[in-house]
Amino acid sequence: MARLVLDFPDHLFCYSTQLTVRVTDINGANHLGNDSMISMLSEARARFLYDAGVPEVQPDGTGIIVTDLATTYRAEAHARDQLLFEVGVMDFNKYGGDIIFRVTRLRDAALVAMAKYGFVFFNYPASKVVPMPEAFAARFPQVNRLP
Repeated sequence: MARLVLDFPDHLFCYSTQLTVRVTDINGANHLGNDSMISMLSEARARFLYDAGVPEVQPDGTGIIVTDLATTYRAEAHARDQLLFEVGVMDFNKYGGDIIFRVTRLRDAALVAMAKYGFVFFNYPASKVVPMPEAFAARFPQVNRLP
């Protein structure tokens, strides 16, 4: 069976933030649980968008909605580990693209996880996908646009 491989060019990462693994993030196997990693990725994504000046929802009711998530785990993380979340964007298309993540443990620089969120712009009042605002794409000139 084929395995998922996530590998992203360094130049696409344009933001970083640190999060601490909490005791409540630990699962029965005594390491960071998958559900908690997804929550931490979501927090890193929210910080990235906030710092980029992208509101959760525009005044017209348009926001970003996650369409898919792929994650690969490379090392365990434990309670009180400090994790560095590097975040970037790639593969823009008419409606959205991908938000990418590289997660490393700060004490030893071990790669903990790689992840990718697919996203589209969604108008919540109209309940439909809408084109990516040009102002959003302009914030990330390093990203190639797909048709």
